[in-house]
Amino acid sequence: MTAPLTITEDVLHAYADGRLDGSARAAVEAHLEAHPEAAAEVAQWQRQRDAIETLFDPVAGEPVPDRLNPHRIAAARQGSAGGWLPFAAAAIVLVGLGVGAGWTARDLFQPEETPSQMLIASAVNAHALYVKENRHAVEVAAAEEGHLTTWLSNRLNHQLDAPDLSPQGFTLVGGRLLPPDVYRNTGPAAQLMYENGTKDRLTVYVTAALPDKARAYQFEAVNGLDAFYWANDAITCTVVGDLPQDQMQTVAKLVYQQLTRLPDPVRG
Repeated sequence: MTAPLTITEDVLHAYADGRLDGSARAAVEAHLEAHPEAAAEVAQWQRQRDAIETLFDPVAGEPVPDRLNPHRIAAARQGSAGGWLPFAAAAIVLVGLGVGAGWTARDLFQPEETPSQMLIASAVNAHALYVKENRHAVEVAAAEEGHLTTWLSNRLNHQLDAPDLSPQGFTLVGGRLLPPDVYRNTGPAAQLMYENGTKDRLTVYVTAALPDKARAYQFEAVNGLDAFYWANDAITCTVVGDLPQDQMQTVAKLVYQQLTRLPDPVRG
């Protein structure tokens, strides 16, 4: 008799990626039906996967960067294993100093935000703050688009043209310069705001390339907002909005194609 399948997080990820079939898939579906919270989390994983595949089709065939080579990562971890004991000993000493010192030690072991997470958070916060404004939604209005893009380009040290989102019914409202986050060292950011006929708004948040100039692609759902992020050797960009999923993906794809100057994958 076959032992019942243990539903682990790895199994749930395999289900979300469509890598299960037969009895294993049925077992997971029964588990999700009985556990609504797990079902919601798996649905979110699937949405993230679908969004990334839809937006970043042009780079799907690119080789995996050396920094993400699993053999290289494993070798680096093995080489650093011996260096863990001093940190463990230090942690014990810090905990022994009491609650106050223990709070300080907590920061040593709390995972740091990645650059992409920092930029997505900044983009979402700026979006939430300014889309609610009427008179002061932007610093420079679309009527001065030439001045706006020249100014922002100079501050980012990269030519920035406002994407044309009219095929999706969005027109440029204007934009603003946002200061660098001194705690995150991300550099100044440009925010472009767009609006459609029903007053739905979305923003495009752009910074100069990160120091490593590495490519990155990510989708996050934060506080009811969708954030599509990518980075290359020229810029980072995060498109933020709360449109229906299909429309948000289409708009973000337009921005991606225009700012990266990559061809439409359908046309090659």
